[in-house]
Amino acid sequence: MTAVSERPTLGSQVRLRLLGGFELTVDGRARELPPAAARLVAFLGLHERPLVRSHVAGVLWGDRTEDRAGACLRSAIWRANAGGHVIDAGRSRIGLAPSSVDARESADAAHAQLVGGAPVAPEVLSGELLPGWYDDWVVVERERLRQLSLEAMEQMAQTLLEAGQWRRAIEAALAVVTIEPLRESAHRMLVEAHVGAGNRAQALRQFGRCRDLLAHELGLAPGSALVAAAALAQGSPVATTA
Repeated sequence: MTAVSERPTLGSQVRLRLLGGFELTVDGRARELPPAAARLVAFLGLHERPLVRSHVAGVLWGDRTEDRAGACLRSAIWRANAGGHVIDAGRSRIGLAPSSVDARESADAAHAQLVGGAPVAPEVLSGELLPGWYDDWVVVERERLRQLSLEAMEQMAQTLLEAGQWRRAIEAALAVVTIEPLRESAHRMLVEAHVGAGNRAQALRQFGRCRDLLAHELGLAPGSALVAAAALAQGSPVATTA
């Protein structure tokens, strides 16, 4: 391989999509990368700060000798940067060049919801990280983002519910149960939001679906909060629609 600097010309506009699949664009044009380079870019894209080179090599090529892992890392950097500046590589640390990464943006939006940020469209908070990738670091990060997304969407649904924005609360809670059908707290929010919107029959159908799912999948009965929401649907006056 011809020797090429690991620091090509700066200034490329890098956009990295990791939710729903891997897609890299540099200066508005899609870039195809070999698997090793794509995994390196994805791994770096999940971290906001540069990482120690030996750590990156150990995670991605842990089955190789230290020297061989280092050589694999250098090769992947070269291939990633061959068609436009994507990776900043120093002597001891390595990181993604200034870029936008959808997984990090989604995580930032989720954290904002957890501290009372303005509600957003549920799709901003959802999306599976790198489906079809089974590296250990991907599996761990996928589950972390999944749980963060669920917590954020559920918090958003609760905020909307308390604000009397019934239809938006339904949309957010439905996004949660689509990802995690057995999440009883989200079903409870759906029941309460349907009641708030004046749709008691829909609220009771939602309760029935959750009750049947819990019984079939886990052998459990609904908890007290969900039962109370169903009782509200059966007997309390309909709340005024916002």
